Amino acid sequence: MENKKIILVTGATGAQGGSVARTLLRQDKFNVRIFTRDDTSPKAIALQHAGADLAIGDFEDINSLRWAMKGVYGVYGVTDFEEHCEKEIVHGKNLIDAVKYSGVQHFVYSASPNYHRISRGEHSVPQCDIKATLQDYAKSLAIPASFVHVAYYYENFISLFPLQQDKHNNLHFGFPQGDAKLAMTSVSDVGGVVAKIFDHPVEYNGRTVGVVGEDRTCAEYAHIFSKVLDRNVYYHHIPRDIFIGFDFPQAEKWADVFEVQRLYISNHQIDLIESYGLYPAMQTFQSWLEKNKEKVLSRIPAEEAGVLV
Repeated sequence: MENKKIILVTGATGAQGGSVARTLLRQDKFNVRIFTRDDTSPKAIALQHAGADLAIGDFEDINSLRWAMKGVYGVYGVTDFEEHCEKEIVHGKNLIDAVKYSGVQHFVYSASPNYHRISRGEHSVPQCDIKATLQDYAKSLAIPASFVHVAYYYENFISLFPLQQDKHNNLHFGFPQGDAKLAMTSVSDVGGVVAKIFDHPVEYNGRTVGVVGEDRTCAEYAHIFSKVLDRNVYYHHIPRDIFIGFDFPQAEKWADVFEVQRLYISNHQIDLIESYGLYPAMQTFQSWLEKNKEKVLSRIPAEEAGVLV
């Protein structure tokens, strides 16, 4: 029997890479190897028990990347600005250089639109612009590659922007998105789209796929919240200049993400259609919320909070 090809997954102990690794393991079309700094972490051990091989290394050590790619057919690459900031460009180039050196036949990289370019130089969003630069770099090396641009996570309503409660016992959320549509998806569905791209290397060579489960206005998301949670939930637009004053990490960078989307990106309908075509089990926001209702409710602060304006 012919041995299955190997796909190396980076970031597999994180949300996005973990989705890809678990999906590939579940489908059992490829052998899966994960690239990790810590083979004793619970997430790495869980993936190993699920059938993955472990390769120990670090993005700063290109030799460890090359070693991890020995005999590998495909690589899923995701780099992390939140943890490493501007070092992401070095890590990404090391990853891409190792892919080129190793003769990987299909590289799928989690990139991003270039917000600086989209906004005609008005806004710089490093966590997006660096990934866009790395996408351009991979293309310049003529690597057989595909790229995914993953939409805003539904899960951010649990981790990053939980609902708030006002003095009238209504729930609300807000950021500088305004009335523009906000493309969203569940991070757990990224693996389904990526796995299908790996199944079709010729068709997706050089292509960029936006991973999108919903493309609605924030007012529409608020209506779905109200329906599922059986509470009055509303969205309020928070101007960028106010949002950047909030006390949480990367407030200004997130403000610029929303501002560019509000002003320059009208919709993601083509991405929405392609995502469901590749992975029909994509979750709508309502279906995801129904499964995660208790997690969302558990993150609402117990004390009353005033409306942010």
